Amino acid sequence: MLGSTHGTLTTDSRRARVIACGEHPGPAVHGRPADADDLDVSGRPLYADVPDLDRFFRPGSVAVVGASDTEGRPNTGVTRQLVDWADRVGARLHPVHPTRETVFGLPCSPSVADLPEQVDLAVLLVANPLPVIEQLAGTKVKFAVVFASGFAETGEEGAAAQARLATAVARSGIRLLGPNTNLNAFERFRDDLTGPSIALITQSGHQGRPVFASQELGIRLSHWAPTGNEADLETSDFLSYFAERPEVGAIAAYVEGLKDGRSFLLAADRAARRGVPVVVVKVGRTETGARTAASHTGKLTGADEVVDAAMRQYGVIRVDGLDELQDTAALLARARPPQADGVVVYSISGGTGAHAADLATAAGLCLPALSAAKQAELHQWIPDYLNVANPVDNGGHPVGDWRGRKIIDAILDDPAVGVLICPITGPFPPLSDRLVQDLVDAAERTDKLVCVIWGSPVGTEPAYREVLLGSSRVATFRTLANCVSAVRAHLAHHRFVRDYRSPFDEAPRTRSPSYRKAQLLMRPGQQLSEHAGKQLLRAYGIRVPREQLVTSAAAAVRAAGLVGYPVVMKASGAQIAHKTELGLVKIGLTSASQVRDAYRELTDIARYEGVSLDGVLVCQMVERGVEMVVGVTHDDLFGPTVTVGLGGVLVEVLRDAAVRVPPFGEDQARDMLAELRGHALLDGVRGRPPADVEALVEVILRVQRMALELGDDLAELDINPLVVLEQGQGAVALDALAVCRCTPARNGA
Repeated sequence: MLGSTHGTLTTDSRRARVIACGEHPGPAVHGRPADADDLDVSGRPLYADVPDLDRFFRPGSVAVVGASDTEGRPNTGVTRQLVDWADRVGARLHPVHPTRETVFGLPCSPSVADLPEQVDLAVLLVANPLPVIEQLAGTKVKFAVVFASGFAETGEEGAAAQARLATAVARSGIRLLGPNTNLNAFERFRDDLTGPSIALITQSGHQGRPVFASQELGIRLSHWAPTGNEADLETSDFLSYFAERPEVGAIAAYVEGLKDGRSFLLAADRAARRGVPVVVVKVGRTETGARTAASHTGKLTGADEVVDAAMRQYGVIRVDGLDELQDTAALLARARPPQADGVVVYSISGGTGAHAADLATAAGLCLPALSAAKQAELHQWIPDYLNVANPVDNGGHPVGDWRGRKIIDAILDDPAVGVLICPITGPFPPLSDRLVQDLVDAAERTDKLVCVIWGSPVGTEPAYREVLLGSSRVATFRTLANCVSAVRAHLAHHRFVRDYRSPFDEAPRTRSPSYRKAQLLMRPGQQLSEHAGKQLLRAYGIRVPREQLVTSAAAAVRAAGLVGYPVVMKASGAQIAHKTELGLVKIGLTSASQVRDAYRELTDIARYEGVSLDGVLVCQMVERGVEMVVGVTHDDLFGPTVTVGLGGVLVEVLRDAAVRVPPFGEDQARDMLAELRGHALLDGVRGRPPADVEALVEVILRVQRMALELGDDLAELDINPLVVLEQGQGAVALDALAVCRCTPARNGA
C-alpha cells in the first residue's frame, strides 16, 4: 500500500485532467541535472537522491588535519577521541601536521597531498578550512568535517565566508559536514543493545544529549549527525539516508532552521513511504512571520504555522521538549504496529486512574468502555464495588498475588484494546515489585503495547532499574504526560502510514491551458483589480458571479438589467485592497434609481480617497451561504502555500484557518477543513442546510493548481468571501485580490 499513486489534483469525474502544454528546464536535483520528469510544473524537484553516507559513518580510512598530542592544546582532546573512535570502527587514521613526525604514536603526514592512501573522511581541526578543502579536491576524499566556527552564525561577514566555503566544496565534489559542528558523530555508541535503533540529527549538538543518554535506559542509538551550519550536508540528507537504513526504527531531530523546504518535504516523504517515524523539535514557535501582506490570507498564517502544517502533511511528529523527543522516538522505534486503537488505563488507585484517563482523553486517545462480559470477568479478581469499565481500578491488593497477572492478561486479551497504560505513582514494595514483574511478563506474551509510568523521583529502585529498564517489550516513562503524548504519536503514525499516498507521485508536471490565459492577466509588481482577479479565477474554472464592469451610471443601469436584480455594486481598481472599510461596496440594490445613485456615490468616495478606478462592477447578488476564505501566499522556505478558513469581514478577527504546502491531494484538502474550529458551519447549524463541501474542496484544489503554476509570479491571492452554497449548489467567489511578484517567473512563460 505504501508508495502507491493517488490523484493529487484530479479527484472524481468533475475534475477533468489537464492537457499537457510543454516542459521546461529546472534546477539540478542534489547536484545532478534534473530531467523534466523530476520536476513539477513550478520547476521544483519531485525526487531527491539519497546520499551514500556509509563511508562517512563507517570509513575505511580517516585523515585528521591539524592533529595534535600536545597536552593542553584544544586539538589534542579531539585527536584522542578520533583515534579511539577510528579504532572502534576499524578505520585507519592518518594524522596530518606540517611539523610533527608522529601523533599519538601514529606516523604523521605534513600535508593532505602526502597522505599514504586515498581517505574516505577528512576531519579538519583548523581555523581556516578553505585552503584545506581546495587541497583535498585533488585527493578524491569523499567526506570532510569542519569544526571551526565564525561562519554564518556570526553575521554577514561570516555568512560570506561560509558561502565561499560552500562554493569550494561544490567544486571539489566533497560532501561536507559543518562548519560549526562537533564530535557527536564520533561518540562511543553502545554495541550491546539490540532491536530497532534511533538515528539522531541535531543542529545543536548539546540538544541531542538526552537522546544519546537514553542508551543507559536500554534504548539503542545507531547514528548521530550534528549538522551545524549546513554549508553542504543538511538535515534532509541525513533524514533520507536514515530512512533507508534497515536498523533504524525512528529518526529523532533537533532543528533550528531548515535549509530548503522542498528538500525537507522530499526527505519526509521518503520516510513516510517506508513507514519510518520522524520526531522533531523545531524551535521558532513564537516567531511571527515577517510578512507584509495586502491580503487577508497573508495575515492568517506565520512562518512557523506553515512549518507545522508541512510537517503534519508528511507525518512528521513535532514535539516541544527534549524529554518528549527522547520518549516519543524511543516508543516509536521499539513498539510493534498497534492491533487496535483502544487504550485502557489500569491502576491500583481510583484517583490515579481518573487522572490518567483525563489526560489520555484530553489528548484524543480512545478509552473505550470495556464490555459487560469483560467487566464481569475482571470482577472475578477485583471487588464488585470498584470500577473496571475503563479506567480499571483493582484496589491494590490483587497486585500482590496471582490475581494481578490474571487481570493484566484479561485486559490485553480484549480485541478492542491495543494499549495498556499502568501509572505507578511511587514504589510501594513488595506490591509494586510484583506488579512490575507481572506487567513485564505479560508484555512478553503479547504484541500489544504495555506502557508503565514509574513516577518515583528517585529512579534507583530495583523494580525500575533492573526489571522495567531490563525489558525491551515494556515502554517505560517517568511522566504521565510524556506517556500520553508518545502513545498518541504512535497510534497516529501508524494510521498515517497505513493510508499514506505520496503527493509527489501525481503532482502536475506540465502546465494546463489555464496557465496561458492567466499569464495574459499578470502584471509584475502590481496588484490586480477585483475584475482582473476574478478573470484569473475564471481562467482556472472557479465560479464567480455574473457581473459587468461599467464606467458610467447609464451603463450601470443597463448592466443591472442584464445581470438581474437585486445587484451588488463595487468600485474596481488595482489599488483597492479592502473595499468594505472604505465604503466602496453597495449591496441589495433593487432599482435603476438605486443603481444610478450608488454609481455616483462610489465614484465620489473613490475621488475623495484618491483611489484610481478602472470602473464599477455591477454584480449578481448571491444567496446566503457559508463565507470562507481561500488564498495563496508565498513562504520564504516552502514557496507557494494554500490557506482556507472562515471568511467574511471578520476573517482577521476569527483567525480560523488551515494551511498546506502544494502538492497535496483531496484527503489533505478535507483535513484542512476538519482542522477549522468552525468546521461545523459547513455541516449545517441552527436549521441551515449542509454546505457544498465537495465544491469547496474543488476550489481548494483548483487554487492549488494555480499556486503551482503561477507560484513564482503570484505573491498573494485572496478569495474572500467564497460563498459555499447548500449541498449540490456549488461555491461562488464574490471577491478576489491578487498581487503579482515584482520579478517574472523563473521558469519563463
